[in-house]
Amino acid sequence: MQIRNIGSRREPFVDDWLIDRIRGVELRLHQPTPRNVILRFNKAWEGSTCCYTTAFRDGEVVRLYYRGSDFDPKAGRIRRQVYCYAESKDGIRWKRPDLGLHASDGSKKNNIVWTGEGSHNFAPFKDANPDCKPSERYKALGGSRKRGGLFAFKSKDGIHWDYLRKRPVITEGKFDSQNLAFWDAARGRYADFHRHSGGPEPDAPRRRNIMTCESQDFLHWTEPQWVDFGDAPVEHLYTNAVTPFPGCEHILVGFPKRFVPNRKRNEEDKGGVSDGVFMSSRDGLHWKRWTEAFIRPGLLRDAWFNRNNMPGWGLVLTKADRGDEPELSMYVTEGYYTPRCRLRRYTLRQDGFVSVHAGGSRGEFVTHPLKFEGARLTMNFATSAAGSVRVEIRGKDNKPLPGYGLRDCPPIYGDSLNEQVSWKDGGDVSKLAGKPVRLRFVLEDADLYAVQFREQ
Repeated sequence: MQIRNIGSRREPFVDDWLIDRIRGVELRLHQPTPRNVILRFNKAWEGSTCCYTTAFRDGEVVRLYYRGSDFDPKAGRIRRQVYCYAESKDGIRWKRPDLGLHASDGSKKNNIVWTGEGSHNFAPFKDANPDCKPSERYKALGGSRKRGGLFAFKSKDGIHWDYLRKRPVITEGKFDSQNLAFWDAARGRYADFHRHSGGPEPDAPRRRNIMTCESQDFLHWTEPQWVDFGDAPVEHLYTNAVTPFPGCEHILVGFPKRFVPNRKRNEEDKGGVSDGVFMSSRDGLHWKRWTEAFIRPGLLRDAWFNRNNMPGWGLVLTKADRGDEPELSMYVTEGYYTPRCRLRRYTLRQDGFVSVHAGGSRGEFVTHPLKFEGARLTMNFATSAAGSVRVEIRGKDNKPLPGYGLRDCPPIYGDSLNEQVSWKDGGDVSKLAGKPVRLRFVLEDADLYAVQFREQ
């Protein structure tokens, strides 16, 4: 059996990669909590179809980019499209700076950063490639099939933008979505994820789907491939919002907007409803996609209009609404195609996308053989007042190691992002580092989100 070498990296339970045997527990998807509306798209250059947001922390500032546009119902089309910029110190309260760069209705007093090619779906990021030129520290993709594909852009400050090359760099795709790319440090490449129609299955219906390709220089890209969702059902995935998992960058997570075209909740709507779903991958090509919703429309009537509940690209660490530990914030479009179009913040605990969950009855799981580095085992977990987690370390013969058996581990209860596991003789596991071991977790009314071996 293959040994999982996890070193000292954090391992979240977004899939069953670490799990060998399971009994009485399940992998449970958790939904984020809706919080404050951070922007109402009520400026003259914005409107009812503002979307395709990108957010990331950049030093002391959180940057946000979004499309400013409005739908003309009489003409049946979207009016002029521009790309706008907002910023925040905490990811919670935002402002639109007057940049004075591009005119709208005769005035440059606005927050528009781009009006050229790709202003339908301009998707910026800060380039973490250590070999990146300072003049290209910020990059972006944007474009359309009509114009030949996706163009590459550059900026030294994230505000003033220009072409990296004035011809498309990726040409196979439909592209009428938020198409994105970023420096994938874990694999030493630029990774792209963009929209196309169809799929690899010969009998699959024509549908909105996701392709991926990679590059070493952001200009020359490999032939795009369809991402593989395994046995997940065929569904329309309009966006992808793929990003490295914060703190666990060897894993990629995505938040596609799922489109259900044959449903209609509001009579005056164009038809089709949407929600947000969750997926994860360890190579960018093969994905585990959950079929239950990550973000539901809920009780808001205008969230049941066409093309709503669109998760933006990017996760930001922000101060918790409750509790002492920072939490993850993401930003979701609401009220699309209505005069109330807006962007709402959602929050989730760190590592909190999926947990190994046990209800009131005891359950357990055992990992595959693994090797680790470090001296302490920590876990991100939560229990009820009556619940608990206990941990056993087993040797290569799958038997408990002396001093690390289940009876040696007092019940652990509470709620913590980094709880140290201890046995009767303490929590030092350094003598086991580098040796194949298995971990057995016994849970009762508890959620286990992630584990990590640390030096201290």
